[in-house]
Amino acid sequence: MKSRWVFIIAFALVFYGTGAAFVESFVNYPSWPLVGAGEFIPFHRFIGPRVLIFLVAPMLLGTVFTILLLWFRPAAIPVKTVWLAIFLQAIVWASTALIQVPIQIELSANGLSVPLIERLIETNLWFRRIPYAVCAGVFLWMIASVMKAPHQAS
Repeated sequence: MKSRWVFIIAFALVFYGTGAAFVESFVNYPSWPLVGAGEFIPFHRFIGPRVLIFLVAPMLLGTVFTILLLWFRPAAIPVKTVWLAIFLQAIVWASTALIQVPIQIELSANGLSVPLIERLIETNLWFRRIPYAVCAGVFLWMIASVMKAPHQAS
């Protein structure tokens, strides 16, 4: 029973993170050049902590629960599938630390920069949204496997 709950929580957090990240990526980031240069720094500093609470923290927790699936997973889910999900999430976190956070720090310190925002949008798509969407697909495959497997205590 514990492994089912670990999986359900991981699944929910991955899908919550996917939706929240898509809003951030495809709604919020493209609107940033519309914010006036004089208002950009206060705007960016205002949304930063909220993004950490409502996007980053749940996604980080989702990664923790995905890792827990190595030990606690329904029998229908092969361990190699869990490793694939972890690998895809590792790409997202590496990109976040090495590319997007430095851009965000620069935007917060120096203000509006359309070239930086464009770089943020482009790298975010290739190194965060695509791998995380594939990870969500992996979780869909996992839940389909769990649902079609005969019920067993796990």
